[in-house]
Amino acid sequence: MSETVKGPKSYFPSIEQKYERPIAAWFEELEAVRGEKHMQQVEFLKRLGVGHGHANALVHVFRAEHGGGEAVTE
Repeated sequence: MSETVKGPKSYFPSIEQKYERPIAAWFEELEAVRGEKHMQQVEFLKRLGVGHGHANALVHVFRAEHGGGEAVTE
C-alpha cells in the first residue's frame, strides 16, 4: 500500500508537470537566495514564472529540508 503524500509535497507532481522541470531544479534555483526570508524566496520563484501557491510549497520544503533560511558562509 502506498502512502498518500500530504502537505506542500502534494503539489510536487503538478509543479513538475506544469513547469516541466524536476523539483531538484527548483531547489537549485533557490540556492541563489538561500539566506533570504521565506517571502523573498517566494517572490524570487514568482519572477521565474512559478505561481504563488507552487512557489510557497517549494520554499516551505526547501527551507525544511535544505536549511534554506540560513546563509551559506564559505
